[in-house]
Amino acid sequence: MKIKSILVKSIAVTALSVTGLVSANNNTNTAQAAIVENDTAVVTVKNVSDNAITVYNSYKKPEATGQTLASNTSWKVIKTAYDAKGHKWYDLGKNQWVRAKYVTRGYHTQAAVTQAPVQHQTQTENTNSAATTTVANNTNTQTTTSTVSGSEASAKEWIAGRESGGSYGASNGQYVGKYQLSASYLNGDYSAANQERVADNYVKGRYGSWTAAKAFWQANGWY
Repeated sequence: MKIKSILVKSIAVTALSVTGLVSANNNTNTAQAAIVENDTAVVTVKNVSDNAITVYNSYKKPEATGQTLASNTSWKVIKTAYDAKGHKWYDLGKNQWVRAKYVTRGYHTQAAVTQAPVQHQTQTENTNSAATTTVANNTNTQTTTSTVSGSEASAKEWIAGRESGGSYGASNGQYVGKYQLSASYLNGDYSAANQERVADNYVKGRYGSWTAAKAFWQANGWY
């Protein structure tokens, strides 16, 4: 992004001290936009005047996605970055970026935590048959059947834990459910059974297997 920097030296030094990836060019006095080491796992939206902050698709050339995050909601952080002007950004997953100035690090005691587990689950595996997941809530019990088993089921649950804490009710912008699928994929059906089915089909089509999807997630922080 070719934007003249207005950084003072102390800001550039602070950015450099995080990982050394944000560097100042002595000849042009500009800073380079870069992803740095995360300094938090969760952020909470501050109380802002419009009661919501804007979500952008990039920290380098940010454009509004049309999504907003309400005040006092908490969100997982996937990446931390500085833009060419030295502004700090957080990626909440799948290139959903927010300015750090509008959030605080960690949970707020009164925050509506959007990605914390809201249901308790147990899973039994049988290497010769499909895994069955039982989800208990306050009013009923849902039983869903996944088409994967063994190491595939283990990789699937690993991803679910990282994406949503294993919660079918988790929400992060346009991504919802246990596997943080795009709402458009679920076609308005957010039931546990449909989430399991769509997640299996998505991973099979994109990665071929849940173990391959897990390897991609470990390398990139998303899948």
